[in-house]
Amino acid sequence: MSQSEKGTPASELIDARIRELGNWRGETLARLRALIHEADPEVVEEWKWRGVPVWSHDGILCTGETYSQVVKMTFAKGAALEDPSGLFNASLEGNTRRAIDLREGERIEAEALKALIRAAVALNRARKKGRSK
Repeated sequence: MSQSEKGTPASELIDARIRELGNWRGETLARLRALIHEADPEVVEEWKWRGVPVWSHDGILCTGETYSQVVKMTFAKGAALEDPSGLFNASLEGNTRRAIDLREGERIEAEALKALIRAAVALNRARKKGRSK
């Protein structure tokens, strides 16, 4: 379990954010979080950049940002991931990141998202292994 700069566990800060949102955005963030944990039970939750939930495993996997019209799940190395289901729908022009923007009422493709998370974990592991040689 990771902690914020002030010592509060990141998981508690994420819980508080979900409660604070209290609407479809909180429900969506909670659902994404649950799917991340299903895909990677060893994931580490962090709280960075003044209030952004971050999920890591051998490096950052993705973030969960909330805006008024969208919940944005940004994959740190998304451009290097295959996305056969076409989940990425934002930040497509960049060389590194890719994002999934979810709007109110949109369905989350759970199995496709979990596959993407597992691919991100595998990519981080491969890159970490390559650096340790």
